[in-house]
Amino acid sequence: MTARLLEGSEAIAEAMIGAGCRFFAGYPMTPFTEVLEHMARLLPGVDGVCMNAESELEAIGMAWGAAATGTPAATGSTGQGLSLMQESLAEITLARLPLVVLNMARAQGDYFQATRGGGHGDYRHIVLAPIDVPEAVELVSLAFDLTFRWRNPVLVFGDYYLAHTAQSVDFRPPARADHDLGWALDGRSGGSGQAKLVSPLGGFKRKDQSGYNLATHYASCAAATAEMVAGVTPLADVGFIDHAEVVVVAFGTPGRYVRAAVRALRADGVPVGYVRPVTLFPFPSEAVARACEGARRVAVYENNQGQMIDDVRLAVLGRSPVDFIGGLSLDSSGFGIAPDLDVQVLRARIEEVFTK
Repeated sequence: MTARLLEGSEAIAEAMIGAGCRFFAGYPMTPFTEVLEHMARLLPGVDGVCMNAESELEAIGMAWGAAATGTPAATGSTGQGLSLMQESLAEITLARLPLVVLNMARAQGDYFQATRGGGHGDYRHIVLAPIDVPEAVELVSLAFDLTFRWRNPVLVFGDYYLAHTAQSVDFRPPARADHDLGWALDGRSGGSGQAKLVSPLGGFKRKDQSGYNLATHYASCAAATAEMVAGVTPLADVGFIDHAEVVVVAFGTPGRYVRAAVRALRADGVPVGYVRPVTLFPFPSEAVARACEGARRVAVYENNQGQMIDDVRLAVLGRSPVDFIGGLSLDSSGFGIAPDLDVQVLRARIEEVFTK
């Protein structure tokens, strides 16, 4: 297939539709707005539905309803909008529904929100963090496969750069697996005495003079989460770690700048390598630990005050000191157009680690 030059928002929309998405709901909030606009333009052409909701609360409710029918569905926002969705995202997970969620974030301050969640209960989401538009297209397809395989929401963590950067993308038809939809509320079991129930309180029906055991449902959700974590292969991009004295860890768009800085330093003979986690949950702890095994120091760059650094420290387990070389870097609008994302700036910070 011929490669096409596409803005990230449009490429992500096309990737979602190519992966089977037929329902999308959202509320405009930059830099998520353009994804919503492209879905509104494209979904009717494949007999799909896009809803511009009154708020993020309505958007997640609509997506919940569509997902319960077995329809491949998605929603999204920026981190601020996803804050409003946290209760529903927790309950959707406890109801064991498939849903793809986009966070076109402003900077990287939403790492804890994405990987820990702000809702209630004992739940986790799979989190994927693309470095650029072509990888976003691949990971969106993967997200739809994973969400149906595990009946668990999958979050794709993007940013302003990903949404608004145009790159050459070569779309290939995704390999789609057949997933069991026997749980879906498609109306066929209504009135049969075998009607199905999808609820964060479980699939147990209340009958006369008897209730259900909520502990049983929560235990089954915990078992499903454990199975999912064990079954999802953590992904990481690793480079230049042979004889590296310092290894730099970064994710998403900043990972692209860190990789360029490391490449330039290596060309000058500086023994430095990098690791870029692609799955933020499950975190690629083993890959990080292996990459940093022989390093004298580990450096972490994030466009925030330091969040992923906790996972890096857990992966390294004290074998090497971990230095934070990031920090919150924003334009005046707060959209995350970061002055610090400059190869020379990052190179200087990495070189400073060598002096410690």
